[in-house]
Amino acid sequence: MYRRIYLLMIAAMIFAGCGTSTPKAKRVVMIALDGICVDGYKTAKTPNLDKLMNEGALSLQTRDVMPSVTLPNWTSILTGSGPEQHGTVNNGWQIDKFVLPPVDKDSKGYYPSIFKVAKDQVPGMKTAFYYNWKNLVYPYNQDFIDEVSFEEKDGYLDNYQKAYNFIVENKEKPSIVFLYSVHTDHAGHRSGWMSPEYIKSIEEADIEIGNFLAKLKEEGLYEDTHFMFLTDHGGGPKGHGGVTTEEMVVPWGITGPGIKKGFKITEPNNTVNTAGTIAYLFGCKVPQAWTTEVPETIWE
Repeated sequence: MYRRIYLLMIAAMIFAGCGTSTPKAKRVVMIALDGICVDGYKTAKTPNLDKLMNEGALSLQTRDVMPSVTLPNWTSILTGSGPEQHGTVNNGWQIDKFVLPPVDKDSKGYYPSIFKVAKDQVPGMKTAFYYNWKNLVYPYNQDFIDEVSFEEKDGYLDNYQKAYNFIVENKEKPSIVFLYSVHTDHAGHRSGWMSPEYIKSIEEADIEIGNFLAKLKEEGLYEDTHFMFLTDHGGGPKGHGGVTTEEMVVPWGITGPGIKKGFKITEPNNTVNTAGTIAYLFGCKVPQAWTTEVPETIWE
């Protein structure tokens, strides 16, 4: 069901010319909400996300990685590898505080991320990382991220504005934007997954996602952007970290040029495939240590 990643990279380089100034993709924006279970996504009223995903390909059967814990999973999403490769096995990972060393690392000790891959191979590439959970950025070498913004106390509205500004300022350059909020996960921990408070947190995020997308449309920056809807794990009743389907099966979606519209992804998929898909879109070769693959059926 998958092409092997190295074959896809060869095809991508033929199509786009890896290392040239004309990458296949213009920009990729990752809309990342923490702790979104499939039932929560299906129950919440999310007209903006629904409209976005109807314009692309959506899976409601994507697996995350074990353990179903925040930092190991987001690291896997952004490095195209599982914890057994990158070594982030818990939420306490720091560059000088870890249990399992990575199988590969750069000169500063970091496992290679999609930000490094893109910055190394795509001329003019701009990258940004917006987050509101302080540990989230620790596994990445920030030398390869042009703008990093942390918002306190579960806030995310300022980061949405900053992300928009970054995209506008760099509209003539290839770019990768990671736009994240943890407030949905925290609502699950406080009140329970599938509680009214948890569902409301998703619906509140959807409103701001809609505002963000509307501004990009007004600026003429929507049609040529690839958007990805991502999460790290589900949960229940008030936690996660286990291997139940509520924790281990999550939504995953992508839209943009060359992606099938209104498509339901049924092939096996894993969140580690996010980084490989982005690398493919920009025609980049992935590190040998990565285990990512690229979904085969999503392409027009």
